[in-house]
Amino acid sequence: MKLSSPDFADGTPIPEEFAFGRKPAEGHVELSSNHNPALNWSDAPAGTRSFVLICHDPDVPSRGDDVNQEGRSVPTDLSRVDFFHWVLVDIPADLREIAAGSFSDGVTPSGKPGPAALLGTRQGVNDYTSWFAGDESMTGDYYGYDGPCPPWNDLLRHRYIFTLYALDLERCPVEGRFEGADVREAIRGHILAEASITGLYTLNPAVTL
Repeated sequence: MKLSSPDFADGTPIPEEFAFGRKPAEGHVELSSNHNPALNWSDAPAGTRSFVLICHDPDVPSRGDDVNQEGRSVPTDLSRVDFFHWVLVDIPADLREIAAGSFSDGVTPSGKPGPAALLGTRQGVNDYTSWFAGDESMTGDYYGYDGPCPPWNDLLRHRYIFTLYALDLERCPVEGRFEGADVREAIRGHILAEASITGLYTLNPAVTL
């Protein structure tokens, strides 16, 4: 199975149009267009009954002590954890593309609605849900896609891995409000094939892509 995007090649920077945050003319970060990128796939195996799409960043700092703090930097040797940006399940077996901006067009304070989504799909909550939990102006359940916004003082460039799974199930066995870890566990033993594409992003002017 092959996965690609017309918006960025595997291992190259993600355009800021598809990010949650971008570098402003002044300061550290401002809200961006937050469109989901276009994705295309082919060569799904026989017996595929649905697809699952997960986008995660494996480079998120495991501790927030230095995150976005003036005069400090997040070191590259700090241990890192997964941060889920998009969890999309029940993608129809005959679908072969997702259009840019079709699932996300702009930042929605307190999050987009869910889990029901386009084309009979369902979306889980992404990890901006926990990130904004203490912010009264932004707290809420963030369903669907919300793009990159890594710490502006992180010395590590971040990777955003879009992984498509072909399943032998027509419906992913998760119900109600679900997260990326729930889906990973639910599809174990039901994956016929998988394919990934990785984009790069940083908000730190000192880090090159």
